[in-house]
Amino acid sequence: MLTQLIGHFTYPGVFLVLLVSGLGVPIPEELPVAIAAMMARWDVMRWQGALLACMAGALAGDVLLYWLGRHFGRRILRWSTVRRVLTPAREARIMEAYRRHGLKFLVVARLVMGLRSAAFLTAGLVRVPFLWFVLVDMVAVLVSVPLTFGVAYAVADSVAVALARVRAVQLWVAGAVLLIAAGWLVVLLRRGQRD
Repeated sequence: MLTQLIGHFTYPGVFLVLLVSGLGVPIPEELPVAIAAMMARWDVMRWQGALLACMAGALAGDVLLYWLGRHFGRRILRWSTVRRVLTPAREARIMEAYRRHGLKFLVVARLVMGLRSAAFLTAGLVRVPFLWFVLVDMVAVLVSVPLTFGVAYAVADSVAVALARVRAVQLWVAGAVLLIAAGWLVVLLRRGQRD
């Protein structure tokens, strides 16, 4: 479904999927980045535009989370959707990580799926200075997104071959299952005739 969405809407599709992913929807950020890279490799998109859409979408999702935390403050913790992502125990651990490690924690949080949303929301809550937040996050995005994009771009043709092989195996397995089911049905029908 993600592949179809990104393939249909190309650059805006990549941007929106990454924006939504940044808001805590359970889509690993690396997945739409990899899909965009493979589509760029297969000439569905230009690689420069795809990479730029990936970086912009990732950064926009992070900034939006930061803004929500900063704008709503502790009131946002009353929202049930937020509390699913930022439980009281997780909130305490993240607050402690900010106290101990400061902005270094943002870089680590960007690289850890599941921690990203909670950490960036908390950055707004604890009022990390916006300029510092954006600069540190931008540096992290400039490292993590191009790395994922580059690896996916480099292996895209191998992935296509692997997917074609998986499809062939699926057809063979489906054929074998049908043969076994047909054989089983024949055995049941013969037993029914004997009784």
